[in-house]
Amino acid sequence: MGRRARRREQAARRPPPAKPRPQPAAAPSGDRSSRSEAKNAAARASLQPLREGERPRAVTVAALVATALALANVVWFLAGAKIGGKRPAAVGVLSYSALMGTAAWGMWRAKYWAVLGMQAILAILIVGFSVFLLRFSTVWDILIALAVIVPSGALFWFLVKAMARIQMPQRRPR
Repeated sequence: MGRRARRREQAARRPPPAKPRPQPAAAPSGDRSSRSEAKNAAARASLQPLREGERPRAVTVAALVATALALANVVWFLAGAKIGGKRPAAVGVLSYSALMGTAAWGMWRAKYWAVLGMQAILAILIVGFSVFLLRFSTVWDILIALAVIVPSGALFWFLVKAMARIQMPQRRPR
């Protein structure tokens, strides 16, 4: 009998190994939460809901920036500005200006969807100019990229807390 045959016989005689019993999942206890959840709860508790007509400072700044971008876009188009030697299409200029104007109006009224949309636009700007920064060819290119990335990143960061306050339900006195 060969070695393989003997091993197969011995393996057939041995009882199968005992399967480990599945352990029941530990039920989360209500009084023991993780440290991060405790920090989140503390941060939520420290937030104050917006008063009637109140708008966080970061949202006001973002609304003014959106208004300035919309107006500057239209003014530069009407002044005959060229990009890459060509004049941009009127539809593109007007649609971007309408988007920024709508975002500005919504943020001025402290609407959550407008702040979220502005954050999406800022994120696209940050990523786009970061890629541009990777392909810089002059110091001027670096300065332009940083002049967009740094303020956009700061505004994005400050809008996060403002969004939390905007979506926060009104607290009732107990």
